[in-house]
Amino acid sequence: MAVNAIRQDEEQKEVLKKDTLVRLYKYLLYFKKELTVVAVIMAVTLTINMISPLILERAVNVHVAAGDIAGLVRLGVASVCLFLIFAAGTRARMLLMSRLSNQVLVKIREELYAHIQTLSFHFFDSRPTGKVLARLIGDVNSLKDLLSDSVTKLIPDFLTVVGVAAIMLVKNAYLAMAALLTLPILAAGMFFIQSKAHKLWQTFRKKNSNLNAFVHEDLSGIRIVQSFAAEEETRKDFYMLADEQRNAFRDAVRYADGFGPVVEITWGLGGFLLYFIGIRVLGVGTVEIGTFLAFSTYLSMFWSPIRNLASFYNKLITNLSAAERVFDILDTPPEIADKEGAGELPQLQGEVEFSHVTFAYEDAPEKMILEDVNFTVRPGETIALVGPTGAGKTTIVNLIGRFYEVTKGDILLDGHSIRDVSIQSLRSQMGIMTQDNFLFSGTIRDNIRYGRLDATDEEIEAAAKAVNAHEFIMELEKGYDTEISERGSRLSIGQRQLLAFARTMVSDPRILILDEATSSIDTHTERLVQQGIERLLKGRTSFVIAHRLSTIRKADRIFVIDQGNILEEGSHDELMRKKGAYYQLYESQFQ
Repeated sequence: MAVNAIRQDEEQKEVLKKDTLVRLYKYLLYFKKELTVVAVIMAVTLTINMISPLILERAVNVHVAAGDIAGLVRLGVASVCLFLIFAAGTRARMLLMSRLSNQVLVKIREELYAHIQTLSFHFFDSRPTGKVLARLIGDVNSLKDLLSDSVTKLIPDFLTVVGVAAIMLVKNAYLAMAALLTLPILAAGMFFIQSKAHKLWQTFRKKNSNLNAFVHEDLSGIRIVQSFAAEEETRKDFYMLADEQRNAFRDAVRYADGFGPVVEITWGLGGFLLYFIGIRVLGVGTVEIGTFLAFSTYLSMFWSPIRNLASFYNKLITNLSAAERVFDILDTPPEIADKEGAGELPQLQGEVEFSHVTFAYEDAPEKMILEDVNFTVRPGETIALVGPTGAGKTTIVNLIGRFYEVTKGDILLDGHSIRDVSIQSLRSQMGIMTQDNFLFSGTIRDNIRYGRLDATDEEIEAAAKAVNAHEFIMELEKGYDTEISERGSRLSIGQRQLLAFARTMVSDPRILILDEATSSIDTHTERLVQQGIERLLKGRTSFVIAHRLSTIRKADRIFVIDQGNILEEGSHDELMRKKGAYYQLYESQFQ
């Protein structure tokens, strides 16, 4: 299957910026009450801001011109009161919007995490975990300022620009047109910059994702790195990826920093044209001093939000690629999902039937992993799967749990097609012990309970005793309450695998899958575990994958898998008498 390597930039489908923005802003609608409060506060502060130059105009043209000191004082007091209301409202609006944007981020991250959990093994097989983490954490965090500024800055600044332009046109159309003549220059400059910057920011986020993936993988495998004294090689790789990230960031910033100068230049030209036309063209006496002062203030009020809008637009171009990457994951459809009207799988007896099952990965349909596989397993029967690496043994058990979808054919449990029942009801009746003895950070008790979250302490201890893990657990300082890390520090490989085995057993499954369950256990411990396995297999349909053929001699039937097919099947004694593929495997192993 195609795999996205650490140093390989991720592919990303092109979408319209407008569609991404609309989709992002829809999340704000989940918090309509909070938005309403912010909107009311914003309307009050915006109104106060818009009438401030009119107060200045009245103060000069009316009260100063007439020598009305009392009126000027009253106007000054009113202005101070309005300023205090404006300051308090602006502060409240910023705090409320900051809180609201955090709530939106939490919702997006929860939705993204929940969706990622529905994706199939193929999704995780085809990309490094670090790249998924980069989207879940880094890219989502990048949206905070974009969401917050959209309401606290974009809307009021946009309304300010529109309102100021309207007032200027009403007060004096000639002066207004003079001040706005440079807007086409601004629009052309911003369009050019954003068309270049957006692509560069997309590249930066891909390089950042590569670096995250490398660091995650390197730290996860730090024992291997140190064991092979490969610190220098990995350090070089890190420096190379960090340089690529830095260069991508530098290239993007070079264009993004052009927004400021474009705004400043057009602002300066607009101010020059205002005074030039007002003084040289219209004449000094044509415009009252108060009106000129009001226009000067309005000009500042017009270009200041324009500068803010340009800054926001820069931030938008910078972070829009992060939103695109988040939605790219959300738009990835689960390859394995409940079909419409899927029912609940009833309590299983344990019959498993493969009916003409063929399987190939979607991105390599020409390479068949399994081809026309047929067999029926009776309830309570133990089936051992043996064969060379890559023969298809693990694929068979993964298909039973519907971790991949069969390409052709069907799998039935007690006569029910696994496609017709919900995934949750299917997997809740299965216990799977894989080669990966992964443990979660927490106590030993919590790790075993992960197999069934409502398991009692007595059931947890019973499962541990069944696989002979209870004795070494009780030797630890805090017993079942001993804290362990995800790597199972303080525990041997065998002990970690015993805990993983107990975790599987506590789920009391109807169908049990053991994929190399005893591969990391020493011979002495293996004998103890085998005793527990024999007790726990009773009454359950079980599939056991093992390379050590001595561990599966008591299986009811043994399937010899090779090249995606069942070459032989039968009990150990029957297959040994045939002297076929199983006999050769057994003899070669013990020779």
